[in-house]
Amino acid sequence: MSHPKPIIIDCDPGIDDAVALFLAMALDSLDVKAIITVAGNMPLAVTERNARCLVELAQRSQVKVYGGCPRPLLRSPLFARHVHGDNGLGGLLLPDPQVPLQPTHGVTALIEILRQSPEPVSLATLGPLTNLAVALVQAPDIAPAIAEIVIMGGAMRAGNVTPSAEFNFYADPHAAQIVMDSGIPLTLIGLDVTHQVIATPPRLERIRQLQNPVAQAVVEMVSRYGSTDQQVLGLVGPPLHDPCVIAYLVQPDLFETKPGYVAIETASDLNLGRSVVDFQGLMGHLPNATVALSIDSVGFYELLLEALSLY
Repeated sequence: MSHPKPIIIDCDPGIDDAVALFLAMALDSLDVKAIITVAGNMPLAVTERNARCLVELAQRSQVKVYGGCPRPLLRSPLFARHVHGDNGLGGLLLPDPQVPLQPTHGVTALIEILRQSPEPVSLATLGPLTNLAVALVQAPDIAPAIAEIVIMGGAMRAGNVTPSAEFNFYADPHAAQIVMDSGIPLTLIGLDVTHQVIATPPRLERIRQLQNPVAQAVVEMVSRYGSTDQQVLGLVGPPLHDPCVIAYLVQPDLFETKPGYVAIETASDLNLGRSVVDFQGLMGHLPNATVALSIDSVGFYELLLEALSLY
């Protein structure tokens, strides 16, 4: 068996974050060094509690959870209760977690783990990029310790919070631009790809048939998720955005990608948070990211089903 890939997950759980965490914690091919939470889908107090609840439900209490930044760098906080419900998990009720919140701030933990790691670590970023941006500004020496950053964020066509912008980048566009300028290998998985991984009723039924507590929690959460996307986009189920990042880390061959230059709009009220993707070199820059174009959704759901069956 090959050596498991060390990863740190930076997230804002969130229903699709929850599915991504379950996917990552189930796979022997990944070694989850830490889960760091950020304000995004919900306020920080909710995202860190949810992360601890999910770790406990998955019976992976050895995975440490840290709380990171409670607000974006410059703009006002933006939350998504209307998408994820009042508790961030679609109303799924989980007991108060016994897994503790680590006393170290998430940014400090991120820096320390990277500095101490004997090998480069991959970062899976599922929410606004505030924590990572602050870490890169505070400790630029960590960059060589990062093997790659796989980001759920952006959209080449339509956004999901404005016509131009996807939620994670709109929530903290200045942090996203810091990360784009970092020179670290980046992979960007945006809405154009994540809208291809639809949790159709037959796919949810296959998960339901696993009949373990984690799978049942996934079904309960996902069943209450993404109604706006379904209505507006004519989808037959909700898209699972964040688990695509974990899928890329373990099976990159599921994705079609192309190198491009990505910049984030930080000044325009009309286009704030828009991810501008240049494949042709029109902006005079070399590519700074690998941009996902499509995903094998059947292969993705086979991976997810296999992982959830392990609980």
